[in-house]
Amino acid sequence: MSFLRRLPADVRKALATEPGERVLAFAPSGDGWVVATDLALHLPGGARVPYEMIDRAAWSEEGLRVTTTDGERHEAPVSEPRRVPETVRERVNSTIVVNKHVQLPGRGGVRLVARRPPGGEVKEWTLVFDEGIDPADPGVRAQAEQALEGVRRSMGV
Repeated sequence: MSFLRRLPADVRKALATEPGERVLAFAPSGDGWVVATDLALHLPGGARVPYEMIDRAAWSEEGLRVTTTDGERHEAPVSEPRRVPETVRERVNSTIVVNKHVQLPGRGGVRLVARRPPGGEVKEWTLVFDEGIDPADPGVRAQAEQALEGVRRSMGV
């Protein structure tokens, strides 16, 4: 059944892809498709989420839930995920250059994550604070920034 191995031509044409972006895996989702390319995850409704922007992707019987590094959430029902979960996991993991948890003085810690687009350079770092820590607290923020600077120096990133 070759039609199950090929993304329908009209869907492929409608994807908002970058030049040279290639489809790696896909699965039907409600009235649309979840498509994993070499550069991004494409979701029904036209959302394109670059892998370096995916903080968390979770699969369940209901489908896919994606949370981006800026807190945006996406959901797509997927009953037959095919190779999409493995592809997304591999592509997201390949964007992570550094993922280090640092203990802050007397409070808990912060996870420092450097990501890069496929084939690109590190453009930004994400600071993920432990539960119960207020990232808006100037003292906490200063400690986290100091920890980040130390990690950047030690890793050369």
